[in-house]
Amino acid sequence: MEEATDVLVVGAGLAGLACALECARRGLAVTVVEAAGRAGGRVATDVVDGYRVDRGFQVFNPAYPEAARVLDLGALRLGAFTPGAAVFRDGRLHTVADPLRRPALLRATLAAPVGRPIDKVVFGAAAAALAAAPQGAVAAVLRSTAQRDVAAAELVRRLGLDRLDGLGVAFLRPFLSGVLLDEDLSATSARFVALLVRSFARGRIAVPSRGMGEIPGQLAARLPAGSLHLGVRVGSLAQGPAGRWRVGLEDGRRLEVRAVVVATDPVTAEHLVPGSGTTPAAMRSVTTFWHRAPAPPVPEPLLVLDGEERLVASSVVVSNASPDYLPEHGRDRAGALVATSVLGRRGDSATERAVRSRLAALYQVPADDWDVVAVHEIAHALPSLPPGRALRRAVRFGPGRYVCGDHRDTPSLQGALVSGRRAAAAVAADLGLPIRVDIPGVPATA
Repeated sequence: MEEATDVLVVGAGLAGLACALECARRGLAVTVVEAAGRAGGRVATDVVDGYRVDRGFQVFNPAYPEAARVLDLGALRLGAFTPGAAVFRDGRLHTVADPLRRPALLRATLAAPVGRPIDKVVFGAAAAALAAAPQGAVAAVLRSTAQRDVAAAELVRRLGLDRLDGLGVAFLRPFLSGVLLDEDLSATSARFVALLVRSFARGRIAVPSRGMGEIPGQLAARLPAGSLHLGVRVGSLAQGPAGRWRVGLEDGRRLEVRAVVVATDPVTAEHLVPGSGTTPAAMRSVTTFWHRAPAPPVPEPLLVLDGEERLVASSVVVSNASPDYLPEHGRDRAGALVATSVLGRRGDSATERAVRSRLAALYQVPADDWDVVAVHEIAHALPSLPPGRALRRAVRFGPGRYVCGDHRDTPSLQGALVSGRRAAAAVAADLGLPIRVDIPGVPATA
């Protein structure tokens, strides 16, 4: 027996959840199936011995426009990081911070042996100009064909920041490589980097008080009752009569739907919607080590970058931003939780020992007694966005078939949420439903 619904969304990551919510707002009956036992996709939080450990080190920027549209930011109780970084050079950490938001750190920032003072002034002015750019200018960049785009590394070179003692080598390269998972910045669009710098200049990176999993959890809780089905895989997809699609689920159920939105990784999307990955986005990997320390090795929630070696992509005392990441012992939360990322899949014990040894040098505290809470090898952590590729890609692949995900947009939480809304808008337009319908408690989108 076949069940009928308007829209089937395959995948309950951020893109799929955003798409399903927008479809529901537009008055469509929606069903979401997710192969995993939880919603959220790559955005998830585990609890290990009372510690909250995100699935790989992830941060959230409340300045993302789409996040402000679809999330209740206040309910996330965000814990913000200090705007800037602590860069290890010449045997110790040096603070490089945004002087507009932390004026007290201006002198330390200018004096840090991380590029020349003039380089910092020039880069700061450029970041401020990007932050002040009107939304229309940003939209123009997103629509551009990127024919004159270059790699991020080339942009750093053109700005004159690539000397051995330059800002690009000591700060921008480790910072951006940790964000983009691109070690030498040779495979990432400079236009996307400009948008990233703009978003960081406009907002402070943060984490929800109880972990990144709160973000998809909030979206999933707003779906229509009974529409989300976990632990369910799609087995077959075939075109039926009258423009409908017949979907076979591996649990034996059959669905007849008017539209199918595949909100999965690009490989799975290509399998279900052949032709959607004509030029598939390569997925980059990362390993995150979560250590518990007896005390915070630094007092602030400041991203720590290694300006000399390349083993550690980034490290941060997450519990400085949100003490709720620590287990509660009575009324006190003791110790510290440190997240450290390494590019690639390197979760073996030898790498963990090497990382801990390097952390002792970076933080300048003994780390022999730091215990491993969790190790996450994320094989498909982030899609690449090479120079020359459009920052937004098609989501519609013939009548009734759509694909969304951050591989169809910018590789970010913002991109995932936007791609979901774009796919839902395409579905509604094809089905002749231009009018939105409000759901109580769900913010309307622009």
